[in-house]
Amino acid sequence: MILASQKNIQTYTDLGVWGRRTLIDYFKAHAGEDPDRVCIVDPPNKQDLVGLEPERLTYRELDRAIDAVASGLAAAGLKKDDVVAVQMPNCWELAMLYLAVSRAGGIISPAPILWRKAELGYIIGHTRAALVITVSEFNGFDHRAMAESLRSEHPSIQKVLTLADIREMCNEPISDRLEQIPVNADDIFTICWTSGTESEPKGCPLSHNNWIGIATIQDATGMQPGDTLLTAGPLVNMASVGTVFTPWIVLGGALVLHHPFDPKGFIGQILSERPHYTLLVPAVANMIAKHPQVDAFDLSCFRTITLGSAPPSLWTMAEFKRRWDIDIGNIWGQNEGTGIVAGLADIPDMEKRADHFPWWGKPGPQWKSKAGQVVTVKILDPEGKELTEVGAVGELAYRGPGLMAEYFRNPAATEHSFTEDGFFRTGDLFQIREGDCISFFERGKDIIIRGGYNISSQEVENHLLSHPKIQEAAVVGMPDEKLGERMCAYVVPVPGESVSLADLTELMDQKGVAKYKFPERVEVVEAIPRNPVGKTLKKSLREDIRRKLERTG
Repeated sequence: MILASQKNIQTYTDLGVWGRRTLIDYFKAHAGEDPDRVCIVDPPNKQDLVGLEPERLTYRELDRAIDAVASGLAAAGLKKDDVVAVQMPNCWELAMLYLAVSRAGGIISPAPILWRKAELGYIIGHTRAALVITVSEFNGFDHRAMAESLRSEHPSIQKVLTLADIREMCNEPISDRLEQIPVNADDIFTICWTSGTESEPKGCPLSHNNWIGIATIQDATGMQPGDTLLTAGPLVNMASVGTVFTPWIVLGGALVLHHPFDPKGFIGQILSERPHYTLLVPAVANMIAKHPQVDAFDLSCFRTITLGSAPPSLWTMAEFKRRWDIDIGNIWGQNEGTGIVAGLADIPDMEKRADHFPWWGKPGPQWKSKAGQVVTVKILDPEGKELTEVGAVGELAYRGPGLMAEYFRNPAATEHSFTEDGFFRTGDLFQIREGDCISFFERGKDIIIRGGYNISSQEVENHLLSHPKIQEAAVVGMPDEKLGERMCAYVVPVPGESVSLADLTELMDQKGVAKYKFPERVEVVEAIPRNPVGKTLKKSLREDIRRKLERTG
């Protein structure tokens, strides 16, 4: 399935970013160069996750598993461009499936392990997934039963396979038919999912060349060929797939998996595996810097760390530099394939790097990173006019080799999100700064980022409004030192009724919604604040809950 226009294919090929090599080709080249090198490492708590002992696989072992599972999937009926919905925690088998599904001609659509029937059912229906691959059970929840129940509702599903089935496939013979399955660098490799202002997630189809383009701009982070990369987040979206997984495939080296985030276990992996790079959310970096045993931590193995999902703390950046000589970068990105990195090469000044990004694509500046030569960003006013004056605030528009061609089977969202000249309207507001830089100003999309997961406020509000006791509802993020944000629900009860947090929890549970989307605090109010045209004043609600949290300490 090729969605990119011939114009874009030619443009990025001429720039030397896109080519004919697929991610499979990159991996096999590394496997041929150093087959006995360890290339992937399981989280140490894999036994608790899926009942299996953690493993360390060499390139030779993972390469064989990829081809064997690809053979098994083809034998199971997977055809060219079929979608495979995969729901697993971080383990080497999940990483392997990305390449095995593509090797068999399919397209992987990864889903967070925390998703339940409402979310998983939606993406299966939207993609018409042919296969579902999941675990039998995770954290006391029966994922296999959920997948089988969805199979009865979605006729596109031919089979439901479990982790046990996939491991059996790993030991089966490799079919000669694999060499006859055409896989093009412009073929779609993944369909990941994003939540924004809409109540349903949107599919973001990215090709091999898109992901290679994203890995290319990662030179701004300081990653180098052969590095050991550590992922702290679930391997299902841009935060881990784009900043760690695909750079690992392109650059070679080793991939160290972690799941779910556990501070003690994470520090233990750093000390034992000695990674060169990782991506963290600011709250986690702050927690490490303020840890009571921080003096015992040796993080000097890192060449660099980037922080994403929120602006980093300058104090934390200074602590990492003082203690371990680590230069922290600032990263912004989306599942649509957008990304800007404030790295040491482009913005050497730490204080500036905390809240400035390079204005890639602006005529004049000569950026040191490859990204500065292939990515272009603009700041637009509400009418779509480009802003250029220092201090101006507008919507960030983005064009680059990682950007998707369209939302999957969603022409309305695609038309709304792209300008006539091919820039993606990100929905986020940025401010023009001095020195050829821009800075993040405010999220334009109404989302809550809880522990690295994007939660659509509208999706949760739609669920809450279905409760017979609730007349109005609005949800906002409230600051949290550990997760960045947690969710607070403001509700107006139906006259004569009362509403508790337990009511909301019960409702969300009955609807089969993932638990990380459950409100964690409820504020019962007489009215939801709105502007003259009826729009909810979310900023007022965020300020209200912030003040209440400050008063209670």
